[in-house]
Amino acid sequence: MIPEASYDVVVVGAGPAGSTAAMYAAKNGASVLLLDKKREIGSPIQCAGFLPDASEVQALLREAMLPDTLKNYPDSCVLQRIDNQRIFTPNCNIKEFAVRGAVLDRCRYDQFLAEQAARAGAELMIKTRVTKIEGTTVETSGVFGKYRIKAKAIIGADGPNSLVAKSKGLALKSGSRETSVALEYQIRNVDIDPSSLEMYFGKDFVPGGYAWIFPEGQDRANIGIGIRSGMAENRVSAKEYLHRFMRNHPLAGPKIKNCIIMNIIAGIIPVNGAPERTATENTLIVGDAAGHIFATNGGGIPPAMIAGKIAGETAAEFAAGNCRLEEYDHRWRAQFGSALETSVQARKLMDGIMKSDMLMNAAFKLISPEQMKVMQCGKLPGPVKLGLQALNRGKK
Repeated sequence: MIPEASYDVVVVGAGPAGSTAAMYAAKNGASVLLLDKKREIGSPIQCAGFLPDASEVQALLREAMLPDTLKNYPDSCVLQRIDNQRIFTPNCNIKEFAVRGAVLDRCRYDQFLAEQAARAGAELMIKTRVTKIEGTTVETSGVFGKYRIKAKAIIGADGPNSLVAKSKGLALKSGSRETSVALEYQIRNVDIDPSSLEMYFGKDFVPGGYAWIFPEGQDRANIGIGIRSGMAENRVSAKEYLHRFMRNHPLAGPKIKNCIIMNIIAGIIPVNGAPERTATENTLIVGDAAGHIFATNGGGIPPAMIAGKIAGETAAEFAAGNCRLEEYDHRWRAQFGSALETSVQARKLMDGIMKSDMLMNAAFKLISPEQMKVMQCGKLPGPVKLGLQALNRGKK
């Protein structure tokens, strides 16, 4: 494929955020080039892939305008339908609540999203890496050759170490972005409830985070941990924590004792919210590049796609001369910025508590299952906030 010399919009990264942005920019009349460095869209996968039902997302983010592809996607993208979630406290008490959604085949889902962008009119170039950005000129190198491509607007959907963000002064300074390290295995031959998500807490197994078992079908699952390196024991790696959890957790261990590991997945999750600016006069950032992650559970697909829709629509409007690109920053914050910021506040309140299993057990005791559910999408009920603040004061 030989790209054109210029486009209205160049999108870097064809994950859920980038493909959604490309689709909505093209739908709104912009000429769009979508670039991805991977040989195959969606591979290797980088997260467990649970997607709440659109009705669940809308109920918790009432101001958000959901993209069509968050609401409707092929059954072939679904590994397992989910109808409830279980939270396991450090002392192995269980709290449970109903939640509708699906564990996705992320490779198929990401390919579906990229295909929808292409069908809307975006041009797609895979195995193409952006090597440099000067102004609104993007230099690329890949299987199709080397090119210099001019754009009216650039959308950076290129992950937590975004080159686009760094080149435009939108990334946080080194060391100021809080991250979580995620390591997970796709496993077979497990004895699990195929309709339930499971999340486990405890400082000896998952300091500053949680472990999960997400079903991917009968006797199949994704098992993993998200931990914060700053809260881990000295020289104990994420792999060691995951293996410790798999071997020794009294409730999880028996379910997976005969498991077969089929795939290893690893990634970095930014959990400190968005930078002060996510737009310049000619560039936007979206998804992981913009910290669009709910810090309470690391969930990033819904906010990334909601912001992707806004980014694509705003970039197309900008290319037509009808708005400033900086409007994007106000628009996405109006739809879910408050929830994103509240999730960061909740995560910070939990930080001190998560250093002690006794405090964690007390915290989970005061939070009802219904409150746990809304906290995962950036809500922090007043009584819960007061209770967590009291626990933090009491530990000092």
